[in-house]
Amino acid sequence: MTPQPLRPIPPTSRRAFLLAMGAAPASLAATTKPDDPTDLEAFGRLVDLPFSAEERAQAKSELSDLRETYRQLRKAEFPFDLPPSVRFDALLPGAPPTIRGGGAAFAPTVLPPPASDLDIAYASVQQLACWLRQGAVTSRQLTELSLARLAKHDPTLHCVITLLRDEALATADARDAELKQGKDRGPLHGIPYGAKDLFAWPGAPTTFGAAPYRDLVWDLRATPLHQLHEAGAVLVAKLSLGALAMGDLWHGGRTRNPWNPTQGSSGSSAGSAAAVAAGLVPFALGTETLGSIVSPCRQCGVGGLRPTFGAVSRHGAMPLSWTMDKVGAIARSAHDLAFVLDAIRGADGHDPCTRDFTFAFAPDRDLKGLRVGVVHANLLKRAEDQAFLTWLTEATGQPLRDVTLPTAAYDAMLLMLHAEGAAAFDPLLRMGKLSELPGQQANDWPNQFRAARTIPAVEYMQASRLRSRLQA
Repeated sequence: MTPQPLRPIPPTSRRAFLLAMGAAPASLAATTKPDDPTDLEAFGRLVDLPFSAEERAQAKSELSDLRETYRQLRKAEFPFDLPPSVRFDALLPGAPPTIRGGGAAFAPTVLPPPASDLDIAYASVQQLACWLRQGAVTSRQLTELSLARLAKHDPTLHCVITLLRDEALATADARDAELKQGKDRGPLHGIPYGAKDLFAWPGAPTTFGAAPYRDLVWDLRATPLHQLHEAGAVLVAKLSLGALAMGDLWHGGRTRNPWNPTQGSSGSSAGSAAAVAAGLVPFALGTETLGSIVSPCRQCGVGGLRPTFGAVSRHGAMPLSWTMDKVGAIARSAHDLAFVLDAIRGADGHDPCTRDFTFAFAPDRDLKGLRVGVVHANLLKRAEDQAFLTWLTEATGQPLRDVTLPTAAYDAMLLMLHAEGAAAFDPLLRMGKLSELPGQQANDWPNQFRAARTIPAVEYMQASRLRSRLQA
């Protein structure tokens, strides 16, 4: 089965849902006259560009024309899977063309059978794959165990949005039958997993962690989930995320850190990190725009792989920033992360920013002579961080190099993120639904989306140009 072609969300889901909310509230209606010259004066104060009275008077008709253009734009419908016509490329012009190659080779070995369900729950994908092939476990057994542990621990962790019990068990049975028939899809064959609930999956809600979308059914199979399905993995649950991919607070509560449930799990891939850390699933998919894989993995003590932008398709995933969103894996070992990346990497013909690339997975490589740079090594104070740095020094046989990032206006990248996020969720603002999101503080999305309405297009483009310089 190939991924579905680019198409609008069906009228039974997001579009109809938003349109059914009713007209925009009066508070969002324009309150100034089309020819009010104070508009440009106020804008000038905001962007620190003073305009004279003569300049403001001259601009009146142009401002009126712009208002009408904005009104026309707002009459258009923008389905989630409609990207901008300008795309971001992580490769600089003139870079060598990329090709698909390499891969994560898997050679099963004979292992002692698991002694208990806990042995299975905390086993690596590599161990589970070996046990499956030697008949020590079945995919149905692994799937039933994941479903049971998710149901048991979710009341404490708040990491599950939707369990896919019936579908998962049917898929597991099919994977067991395939292995008996000699069909082996690779290291992920028969392995259960969870996905952050911003990936579309037919017949299941895709809530984005936000109350306005809690009943949304996006009838599409997201490319990364499709690729995992083809690799033999078994989707058992849609996992929590901070509302609209920020933080760990969603419409069902705050997702918790399994090692200390009094703490949140951080976000926004909150449920994915918590479920993997608690041994509820062997691995999970997350996304990152600005730390949403790295942060919860650090909080929950698991491994996160945030690939380079464009390495994995985002087709069928909630957009927050078309130029910054990345899809990645969360697991308990580096080998497991490699297996997942190998399954989901590459261009799919739907996400215009994706590329094929060579993945030279060599876990047995000798690290002697490898040069390793550490960003701000003086800030790594935790004992586990220091132990890892010591291991790296011993493994490479040479001292680590302390490196720093170029000095630049990195906050400009936030400007781009906020503008793109405000565009993606513009209907929530114009229809007065931002108040339904759980976070309502200054740094939460509602306030950020409102403030982003003032970002000038000129500054957005200048930030994009600065980003080109940073790439180089």
